[in-house]
Amino acid sequence: MRRILVTGGNKGIGLAIVGAVLDEHDDTFVFLGSRDLGRGRAARDRLVRAHPSWADRSEVIELDVSSDASVHQAARWIRERSRNEGTPLYAVVNNAGVGGASLPLASVLEVNTFGVRRVCEATLPLLDPERGRIVNITSAAGPSFVASCSPERQRFLTDPGIEWSSLAAFLAECLAMSGGKPAFEAAGLGDGNAYGLSKACANAYTLCLARQHPGLRVNACTPGFIETDMTRAYVESQGKTPAELGMKTPSDGARAAMFLLFGEPEGNGRYYGSDGLRSPLDRYRSPGSPPYRDDA
Repeated sequence: MRRILVTGGNKGIGLAIVGAVLDEHDDTFVFLGSRDLGRGRAARDRLVRAHPSWADRSEVIELDVSSDASVHQAARWIRERSRNEGTPLYAVVNNAGVGGASLPLASVLEVNTFGVRRVCEATLPLLDPERGRIVNITSAAGPSFVASCSPERQRFLTDPGIEWSSLAAFLAECLAMSGGKPAFEAAGLGDGNAYGLSKACANAYTLCLARQHPGLRVNACTPGFIETDMTRAYVESQGKTPAELGMKTPSDGARAAMFLLFGEPEGNGRYYGSDGLRSPLDRYRSPGSPPYRDDA
């Protein structure tokens, strides 16, 4: 059995990924990570009621990616299960994320960037060293943020040789900034959009992690413009339906992640669009456009 951990798996895109994995691959077992254990169990119960055979191929794990203690406890539980079954972890999908104009930068980074690294560092020893995969669900907001930065900042955030120590220092610099949008603009960081910044840094961390672990498949992707709890406030502010705004369903948002989990992506440490095609880190690429190439 290929054992897969999905963080934020109790709703939205995460739940869609859990369902797609169980539906399309009979040789899989999913650890459904949920910050709230009750919500995670309720989500799994809904899946099992519709598909009773999935009961033996899924399990809920309490997992708050913003908490060191929670992440390490979840990793210990998976380690024990893997030891008993004699099967290493096949993949980790870092899907948990937060966003919204009302959230402070620190809260957004704690989940969307530091949370991704926290989960990766805790689960790396559990992954199959020969075929293990890590899929980081980021966003097109990341490349769009990089596009708004100064050339120097763009080079930094897309540097294939970036180290976590440098990225951590950059994040500390951002967290220490005061003065709002003008301060970020003066520092060459566009308007300092917290969500875009967090996703650009998650993409940069993907570069770093892939280089450090060349035996693993480590990539990032955007799910696309998806109707979820996170985007609901935006929809309501526009006075239109999600369909009228061009939004897709969570099931649509799972497709790129499924490709990175089970397909054959070229290379490693890359970022993919919602259509499963390689995309650049420093600008938006529309789904359906030709894939990005390094020499383009």
